[in-house]
Order: sequence, then C-alpha cells, then structure tokens
Amino acid sequence: MSRDELLTVAEFCGEFKISRSTLYEWLAKGQAPKHRKLPNGQLRFKRADVDRWFDSCAEAA
Repeated sequence: MSRDELLTVAEFCGEFKISRSTLYEWLAKGQAPKHRKLPNGQLRFKRADVDRWFDSCAEAA
C-alpha cells in the first residue's frame, strides 16, 4: 500500500466501521484526520495523515 494513497469518504468509513454521519460529526468538531477537498466538493484522506491521526488517538496505559 502506497503512503500517498488517497481514501474516499466511503473507504475511510469502511476501514473504521463508522457511518458517514459520524465522520461528518468528527469533521465539524475538528476531530477527523487532515483531509483535502476536491474542486467537486468530495473529500480525500491521505493514508499517511490517517495513520498519524489514528496513532494520536491512542490512550496512555
């Protein structure tokens, strides 16, 4: 898997087993990973940004 891979909203939601509405709630609250908005309004998530975001969600034991 390339680190430059771009995930669609559907791919991101499928990977984390969340609904689109949950993702859009996270986006509104600033809790989602960095993303890019294409000229047609669609969102894309860079794999490396998603990995960094997910790692930052870890809680200390």
